[in-house]
Amino acid sequence: MTYLIIRLATLGNVAMTVPVVASLSRRYPNDRFIIASKKDLGAMFAAMPNVSFHEVDNHLDWKGVWSLWRSLRDKVDAVIDLQDVPRTRVLRTLLWLSGKSVTSVRYGRFRKHLITVFGLGRKPLKTEFERYADTFRRAGLETDTEFTALPMNEAAAKTITERYGEKKGRWIGLAPFAKSRSNMLPYPVTKDIIELLSTEAETRIFLFGAGTIECEMLRQWASVFPRTESVAGQLKLKEELELMRKLDVMICMDSANQHLSSLVGLRAISVWCATDPIIGFAGWKQRPEDIIQRHELRCRPCSCHGTNHCRYGNYACRQIEAETIVKQI
Repeated sequence: MTYLIIRLATLGNVAMTVPVVASLSRRYPNDRFIIASKKDLGAMFAAMPNVSFHEVDNHLDWKGVWSLWRSLRDKVDAVIDLQDVPRTRVLRTLLWLSGKSVTSVRYGRFRKHLITVFGLGRKPLKTEFERYADTFRRAGLETDTEFTALPMNEAAAKTITERYGEKKGRWIGLAPFAKSRSNMLPYPVTKDIIELLSTEAETRIFLFGAGTIECEMLRQWASVFPRTESVAGQLKLKEELELMRKLDVMICMDSANQHLSSLVGLRAISVWCATDPIIGFAGWKQRPEDIIQRHELRCRPCSCHGTNHCRYGNYACRQIEAETIVKQI
């Protein structure tokens, strides 16, 4: 059979499908799986022999939904919707009307809403990995938890070695940004982390990020601190993954880099501000002791994915000292 798996956004959420899809690829070698997702994310699935990638425009509109249905309706036997938004509901309905079996994810949005808005039922929910696995199980596919890391991309690894040289000493990655203000440490704290680490002669720091403003800020920090360089906007995704594979640790927020680190078996120290791992977005097989957050604040989590406002106006959840993070390293 050929299965269409729909997961359009975001980078972090698409990365979270990889351990589960890798399990399917290994357990069902005679079936085919087509991943429909945003452009440039196919590198995460390239090593899976029976998995192909179908690029979808970053801003899939209703015309794009119709085009996607026309291009895939004769190629698939079943549809698994891991996005569950209006556009994908229409797409899966069209495919259902074309005779395909359809299964969709159950995100438990109501329980997440109770926790983030009303502070009720503060018990750990299912992880996103478990929700994906449940969805595949309802489609008749069993998964496992054996995934540890993607195979090395030899060409990308060679590019990284040529660009940054052979590894000497300790290499540390730092991804200080996230889409929402409430998910990021204040800039002075991030600068303090870089300053503290850059004083160690055997330590080399790599700054990760995306977006024009982020890239410029990271470039400026890299120009100020010794043994620090920005890779933001400089590498393809497959090359970023291979650079991460060489690191000793990644420091990141509750963001995509936490999940990219998991794909290469890299230990990630993740900082959670307005969000909380109990919602289910902790990285694959990351260590609970490497999660840094302010447990004493009863106002958090106030969001599942982050927000650009604070109901009290003080962003107390972001008040974490640089020394706390460096100590964990």
